[in-house]
Amino acid sequence: MNPPIYYEPWHRDLLDPAFVPLDNAGAKSELLEFSVFERLQAHEATQDAQLWGALSWRFGEKTGMKGAELLAAIADKPGQDVYFCNPHIHNEAIYHNMWMQGETAHPHFVALTRAVFRAAGLDEAEIGALHPSSSYSSANYFVASPKFWALYVPFIRRVLKAADDNLSPTLRNAFHSSAADPKGLHGGATYVPFIVERLFGYFMRTEGKALKAHKVPLLAREVELNVHQKLLRDMKDVAHSTKSAWLAACWVNYRNLYLSQMNSEAWCAQYLRLITPTDVRFV
Repeated sequence: MNPPIYYEPWHRDLLDPAFVPLDNAGAKSELLEFSVFERLQAHEATQDAQLWGALSWRFGEKTGMKGAELLAAIADKPGQDVYFCNPHIHNEAIYHNMWMQGETAHPHFVALTRAVFRAAGLDEAEIGALHPSSSYSSANYFVASPKFWALYVPFIRRVLKAADDNLSPTLRNAFHSSAADPKGLHGGATYVPFIVERLFGYFMRTEGKALKAHKVPLLAREVELNVHQKLLRDMKDVAHSTKSAWLAACWVNYRNLYLSQMNSEAWCAQYLRLITPTDVRFV
């Protein structure tokens, strides 16, 4: 069961026929997709499903993959607890991890994330560590077993409750503020859904480490990588697999040079220092 979530009647005409439509019109929640996961987990339609998930009506646009291709990819790798993908594949090459990437999209993201991690008792070292491309996931594009959902949903709920219980009033207000969406690209969303979607990788390395996972390759997105992005991703992955601090430092230098060439001087002045941890760590 893989319903695409849609919000307007005209969205329905764009839905992939391989998926079952899920009308989410009028359903408003700060948690966005996660609130849909909670509702589906409790719904009778998922009770006997071996795998289920909820995907965006823009799934095909973002991934370059048709629903039938996703179902075929899942069938080719049977027995996994979760199948996921990363439509923003270039991030795997140029950021230490998705937390650092978040700093360039949501003001003060890393500082607020650190506060949430401390409040929830999570390992703060995660935020500045080098992550392999195999763990990158964005947009909540995953299809999973009841075993996965039974662990993942309570984990996210515990983190959110601990954050609300333990953050200072100022930080709690910031956590739930639309300052996370200064350009209005996400309907005035708060920091909550952007932190929640990035917790997937952390969950899989901690409470979900016994679960079997398969990252579905997105061939249409792969061909869009330029030569530098391909080299940077490979370089970072080798640094991670060999735990080579030297190679990781070389990657940082190459990455910073690449970003300096691809972005404005103002962008680099604002972000490069913030997204470059001063020490080398590996998850």
